[in-house]
Amino acid sequence: MLYDHHKGDITTKSNDIQHEYFMYPIISAFPFNHDNCLEIVAVKGKANRLTELSDKLLAIKASNMANL
Repeated sequence: MLYDHHKGDITTKSNDIQHEYFMYPIISAFPFNHDNCLEIVAVKGKANRLTELSDKLLAIKASNMANL
């Protein structure tokens, strides 16, 4: 997921959504450029649940991109 870390409390929102779906996701966040962070979330589960997770993460307003 690529997001603007200057907008809102995206990390809290992202963590809340991820914990709805998985108990212990593996998450790494990296500075992408001055405004954006790249967050990589490693999870395992059924395809429909992973799609729901991706859709909810992309719905966060500061999120620029989220793909499976």
